[in-house]
Formats: sequence, C-alpha cells, structure tokens
Amino acid sequence: MLTINMHDAKSKLSSLVERLEVGQENEVIIARNGTPVARLLPFAAPRRIGAARHLLAGLAVPATVEAFNAADDAIAADFEASAQQGLTP
Repeated sequence: MLTINMHDAKSKLSSLVERLEVGQENEVIIARNGTPVARLLPFAAPRRIGAARHLLAGLAVPATVEAFNAADDAIAADFEASAQQGLTP
C-alpha cells in the first residue's frame, strides 16, 4: 500500500494507475496534508458470462432454438382467433 500526497498524485496519476494495472500496488492512499482522504484501487470488471443467469432463473426460458420456435404455432393461432373475433392487436 502506497500513500502519496494529493499534489504528487495529480502529477503522477498515470504512473500510479500503471502500477495498479501491473500489480506493483494493490491500492494507493491519497492524502491531503498527511491525512488520508481517498483510496485508489484497481478496477475488477464483472464477469459477463452468466451475469444475468440469476435474473432468468425463475423464468421458463427455452434452452434451444427449437424449443423457442415451438410456440410459434400457438401464437399464430391466438392471432387468428383474435382476428376472427374482430379484435385487432
């Protein structure tokens, strides 16, 4: 953990970020007049694969294209039935 004064942090921001990127530092504490006021940390990007899996867990989402398209006939029949009753979408 590196502690650096605000003025030095402003002039050396690029090098501080680079040290975080390559793993030389795991955090940088920025101080004003010797008192810590901020912490600079490396950004950990969220994993994209399966990121929304918990949102879809409760839904009956078809697992294959064939399963998804299987409902096409039922949907077309519903539209035809509503058209015969004079209902418009």
